[in-house]
Amino acid sequence: MFEPTGEHVVLVDDLDREVGTMEKLEAHVKGIRHRAFSVLLFNEKGEHLLQRRASDKYHSGGLWSNACCSHPRPTESITQAAERRLEEELGLKAHVAPAFFFEYREELDNALVEHELDHVLIGKIESFGPPNPEEVSEMKFISEENLLADIEKNPQDYTAWFKILMFDHLEKINKFK
Repeated sequence: MFEPTGEHVVLVDDLDREVGTMEKLEAHVKGIRHRAFSVLLFNEKGEHLLQRRASDKYHSGGLWSNACCSHPRPTESITQAAERRLEEELGLKAHVAPAFFFEYREELDNALVEHELDHVLIGKIESFGPPNPEEVSEMKFISEENLLADIEKNPQDYTAWFKILMFDHLEKINKFK
């Protein structure tokens, strides 16, 4: 099915205490809880920066999602990992601040399972350059009102974790914008 990536994720308990590491793909096949992060970026108008994941990503390819999401390496802080991935995926530098975390478990395409303790980081940005095409196929700013309406109308176009963020944690997000 998939070749192991050689990357490892940090396995955690429900209080985000490290309990080990595991190869990333194995953790997603087995549905083992691990540490992750989601970056939400906003412009001065309060619009969300979205990315459409590259169509050949190992899961959720072609779906719209938050600005950036990934996993910290075993030796990285959440903030270091988020800033690294923003540069690798979107080609931009942005300072982000931790806001909150939540846990979710969702079965995805390709028989993979996301079971993540997802740290949400929030920052501001005004513009972006061309993204890494291996990671991202498209980017855009969108108002919260239009975003929520489109997720309601076309939920199949959005990643599982982003829908959870927008519907279950919007009040927390708006405190940090």
